[in-house]
This record gives sequence, C-alpha cells and structure tokens, in this order.
Amino acid sequence: MKKNVQLIVLFLLAFSLKAQEKATLIFKDGEAQIVEAFNNPNKWIRHDLWVETTFDSDGDGKLDRMYVGVTRPFQTESEGLKLPIVYESSPYYAGTAGDAPGLFWEVKHELGEKTKPRTHVEVKRIGERPIISNSQIKTWVPRGYIVVHSCSPGTGLSDGTPTVGGENESLAPKAVIDWLNGRANGFTSREGTETVTAFWSTGKVGMTGTSYNGTIPLAAATTGVDGLEAIIPIAPNTSYYHYYRSNGLVRSPGGYLGEDIDVLYDFIHSGKEENRARNNKVIRDTEMANGMDRITGDYNSFWAGRDYLNQMKTMKAALLMSHGFNDWNVMPEHSFRIYQKASEMSLPTQIYYHQNGHGGPPPISMMNRWFTRFLHGISNGVENDAKAWIVRENDKREEPTSYKNFPNPDAKQVTFYLNPGAPGVGNLSINNSNSKVKETLVDNYSFSAESLAKADFTNHRLMYVSPILKEDIHISGLATITIKAASSKPAVNLSVYLVSLPWNNEKEAKITDNIITRGWADLQNYQSLSKSSPLKPGKFYEMTFDFQPDDQIIKKGQQIGLMIFSSDSEYTLLPKPGTELTVDLKETTITIPIVGGKNAFKKATN
Repeated sequence: MKKNVQLIVLFLLAFSLKAQEKATLIFKDGEAQIVEAFNNPNKWIRHDLWVETTFDSDGDGKLDRMYVGVTRPFQTESEGLKLPIVYESSPYYAGTAGDAPGLFWEVKHELGEKTKPRTHVEVKRIGERPIISNSQIKTWVPRGYIVVHSCSPGTGLSDGTPTVGGENESLAPKAVIDWLNGRANGFTSREGTETVTAFWSTGKVGMTGTSYNGTIPLAAATTGVDGLEAIIPIAPNTSYYHYYRSNGLVRSPGGYLGEDIDVLYDFIHSGKEENRARNNKVIRDTEMANGMDRITGDYNSFWAGRDYLNQMKTMKAALLMSHGFNDWNVMPEHSFRIYQKASEMSLPTQIYYHQNGHGGPPPISMMNRWFTRFLHGISNGVENDAKAWIVRENDKREEPTSYKNFPNPDAKQVTFYLNPGAPGVGNLSINNSNSKVKETLVDNYSFSAESLAKADFTNHRLMYVSPILKEDIHISGLATITIKAASSKPAVNLSVYLVSLPWNNEKEAKITDNIITRGWADLQNYQSLSKSSPLKPGKFYEMTFDFQPDDQIIKKGQQIGLMIFSSDSEYTLLPKPGTELTVDLKETTITIPIVGGKNAFKKATN
C-alpha cells in the first residue's frame, strides 16, 4: 500500500513538473518551426483595442485612434512569454464599395479635355467589427509570433480619413508599432480612457501584406520607426503616380479602365458615416480634385507626396520585395524602384519575382528565414543569401532560381534599329541601316493590342521583328526606347509593347508566351515629366522612356517584336480614331538587356 502511494506521489510530481514546463521556441535550418503548444486555435487569445495616433485627420478635434486586433498564444498570458509581432494593416477589412454604373471616369474622350463627373459610391460597412483575415494568424502564431492587424485611417472601426498615400497612412501604422514598444497609448475602447499595454511584445515587428496591404508596410518603414525590423511587401503600390499615370500619360491599372485615385478613395472609405461628408469635401473633392490632374497627366507635388521613393531617407527596416513580372495592375516597376534604392542604401534587401499576375507571396521558407533572422534574432545568414530569386517560366512559384542580383549582372544593353515594313512587318536589327524612312500609323482604339500584334497587315500599328531565334535568349532588366515621332494633333497616346512572336493562340497559353513587357508615354512630356507642352502637328519630338522591368527567357523559334501603336484599349484614354502618329525610323532605337549582351544575340540568330 505504501509503495502504491509513493508511485502515485511520483506520478503527480512528474505531471506537475511537466505542467510547469514552459513553451519553447523551436528553430531548425534557420526557420521558426511550428510549436505544438502554440498550435491550438481554441486557446489563442484574441482581443480588440484602439491605438491613439499623433494626428487628427478627420477634423473632429480629437487625435485619431486606430482599431487593432491581436491574436496571441495563451502562454503570453499564463507564462509571461514575450514574442515578436507579424503585423498587417489594411483599408479593406470592413468591406468596400460595390461597382456602380459610372463609378469610373469616362475614358472615351479627346486627350486634354474634361469629361463628365463620375458617380460617387458609399461603403456599407460589414459587421460590428472588421472581418480580419486569418491567413497571417494560421501561418505565424503556431511558429511563435503574435499577429496584429489594424484598419487604416477612415476605414472600419478606425478614426480619420483615407488619403490614399497621404501622411496619415504612414503615421497610423507607426503609432501601432510605437504602442507595441510602449511609446504610444492604447485603449480598450474607441472613445474610452481605460488603457491597455502590449506587455507580451518584444518590440520586434515585421510587416507584410499584398497590394494596398503591401503598400502600408513600406509607408510605415519610411517613417524610420524604431522596432519595425523587417518588411515583406507583396505587389505593393509604391507610387500612386506610377499606378495611375505613365511617363505623363493618363493610364489605368489593368482591369480597371477609368479608375483613378479618387475612385479608390470612395472604394475604401468605410469609416464613421457621420464623418464621411467632411472627409469627402476636404480630401476627395478638394485635395484630390485639385492635385490629381487628369488633363495633362503631369507629375506634381500632389503625386510626389504619394511616392514612397521620395521618403526612404529614414528607412532602416530589412526589405524582402515580392512581385509578378506580369502584374499589369500594380506593375513590376513599383517593387523594382524601391528595391534599387534600398540596395543603394545598403539595407538588407532581397527581391522575389514570379512570372504571373497580381499578388503571390515568396515561398513560406523565404519569409520564415527573413522574420526568423530579423524578429527572433537567429543568425541564419539570410542577409548573405542570393539577392534575387526569380521563378522561371515553367517552374512552380515555390521553386525560384537564385541570381546574384536583378537585373542579372551578366545582362548588357543591346541596341536595336528599326527597318521599314509598314503596313506589314519591318525588321528589328542590331545593324544600323541609317534608314531615312518615316512610317505612319492611324490611331484606332477599337483594335486591341492583341489583335494588332497578331495582324500581318494593318495601318493601326507599326511592328518590327528580330530574326528567328535559333537559341534561347535571356532578357533581364529594363528595356528602353528612344522614339522620334510626330502627331497630327496636339496630343497623342503612345503605347509600346515587346512581344514574342508568333503569337500563341491556344486557350491555355501563358502570358509569357506572348507578352514580354509594355510601356506607355505622353509625347507632350518629351522634355519633362512635370511639364507637358501641346504638340505642333507634324513636328517631330524625341522622347526616351523605359518599359516595365522583366526577366524572361525567349525560346528558340520565336522572334522578338517591337510594336508601336497609339491608344491601348485596356489602359489608356480612348479618343476618336484618326490621329496619325509618324515615327522617324532613323532616330528611333530600342535597347534590350540581354544576358551575354550583343554576342549572345548574334549567337542566337546566326
């Protein structure tokens, strides 16, 4: 009997000791591993709070408070465990406006002319509290992180007003990070005075998100806020000018013809109903109406203030960028320009590009290594990994190929010259023929870019093609065109595509089978992005601008084609057909970044 009692005592003691064991973080191969003690959603602690900011953007005389949702392992309460934070902020959590007739700007009008007012819409907020995505929670809480979400100003249960890239959209996440580090006030209610602290936070914060949610991490990082150690923006909009304009041209994001910054404002404005009229008057109908300029498309102080490249001086967060080379909504230049600048600043920087469209995060292993290094402080050598990771055309997104950098350091600019062929197809050659020919196209938006690329003969585009490739060609970086052209009217759309021919008409054809890269410009901005001048009909103007960045392998058997046309039915304003655009072939060239340079191209075509 005595022996049985001893066994029971030993068992209870062992059970008690096991119960007292604290949850332990696990790291393997430089990555945070799932910890079973953290992996029970039923035990996660979830709570809402409001963080006080340093601004009053809705003009009600009180500092705006941002709604914050927290999800954390219960051990942060029961064991006093402190963990780093993965933070995502968004204007979308409480719902968005629907698609109403006339919501977008009318695009069928002459360039430089005003058009009729568009229809405004109101957001009907979803639920009594924002519906927060669980994707970050399911990924990071089991790996030993606390996940924080917040609604951006003027959306959901957050005070303030949306500004779509204005200063308050940078200071709002900064305030949340300050609160996570004990430097700002948090409250248990929107209007109350009961405070709450982030006693469970180590103060180390990483931000991520896609599209607008990927823009906000960059916005926060440009404030230089202490505690924001790393960001992983996915397909971020890094400049609203580059989103809604292109080299002086009024241009829509892909799939949203006629959208502009004020449309996006209406789309996300889900905050307090009683504040909306004032916000609309101050932001949409004054600041945006006076600054967005759909007449000239010029770059100005309004757009400069919404360009995060201009605000990077104080940024110190480690940066892992992610984007698709065929994202024609938020185009790939958005990530590239920030990646370039961060690299110049010697920040820990990597870029991940895939060959698909909008969205698409890096592989979870890449993200895990990034957060493990900069939030948990585990020396896994991630800062010494390859700088560029690119998913090749037929590979899975989870299997990128590593490169020393992007653009590929072995890529060299190769100059191509145009030889006549209109209305058929001319030649694209590395040999300068000094052709004195001028060729003319007639603008007609009713012909899509695809139909123009496939046409053997048409007077609505100019096409110049390389010899048939006998070997694959690897393009990496920015192609640049210098074009000398004249318009029959004071304004003209200018669209340029690099395409891979013959066009693949199969239903399941990948976009990389046909589109290499694209570019658009307003010839009126030939001298300056910030000042356009009406064109004198018949006078030739020279302009140089870049295509969108790309890294693509053009397969043997294909031809590289440069297509020049005017109005792009999917992206530009659509004036009445008939404007003539004449190109001086002698003074027009394109440079294409080819791995191996001119010798590689010669080898592939001889």
